[in-house]
Amino acid sequence: MIKSYESLIKNKNMVKSNLKEVKNSVEQFQVKIGPNKLTRFERARIIGARALQLSLGAPPFIPIPPNIKDPISLAIAELEAKALPISIRRTLPDGTYQDIPIDVLL
Repeated sequence: MIKSYESLIKNKNMVKSNLKEVKNSVEQFQVKIGPNKLTRFERARIIGARALQLSLGAPPFIPIPPNIKDPISLAIAELEAKALPISIRRTLPDGTYQDIPIDVLL
């Protein structure tokens, strides 16, 4: 069944209205949802997405070392250098979520 564009927008707005962000009241950032480090699944997703960007011609965020020849190794090097401007969104089943900067999790 094909839905109309208007019904898709309405459903998207309903989902967004059910989400609640966990705010940090302390000046120091605290991870309140999930582990305090990057999980292996988040790490794999970040490296894969960044390697795809690099293979399609995106400029690297770090100088390319002479021993790196493939985009996956470069993506790993960027991640370890904390050069990626990425945040992880961790969501709970009740709709609350937290956006966590990647440098906090490394």
